[in-house]
Amino acid sequence: MALSIDQKRLKATKFPPEFDKKVDREEVNMPLIKKWIANKITAILGDEDDIVVETCYNLIDQDQFPKIKEIQIQLTGFLNKETPNFCKELWILMLSAQENPKGVPKELLEAKKRELQEEQVRATVVAEYQQC
Repeated sequence: MALSIDQKRLKATKFPPEFDKKVDREEVNMPLIKKWIANKITAILGDEDDIVVETCYNLIDQDQFPKIKEIQIQLTGFLNKETPNFCKELWILMLSAQENPKGVPKELLEAKKRELQEEQVRATVVAEYQQC
């Protein structure tokens, strides 16, 4: 029996070791992850593309335990050479999120913390400048 094109690609593609770990979507704050997906795809493509974003959402939402290897194969036609990096980042975030009781990846928490600290520094500089 002949393998489908996607099955052949799955067998031929070398995936990072993180892809061997399962993610339970129910343990992940999916609205937050979906926001990250939309922002990242927009950054990769240079423009908003609802079709690609929705396709990614649908692939992630198909199973309680998404199959990232299959998702990467499916997204390749849209994200081309950026697909492996996108999928690896996504999977690392989802793995991290399922370890957090609130389902939030520690990487996104750290990024938000840095953003707030930078805003505080800017506000301090502006306040000091206005006093001069």
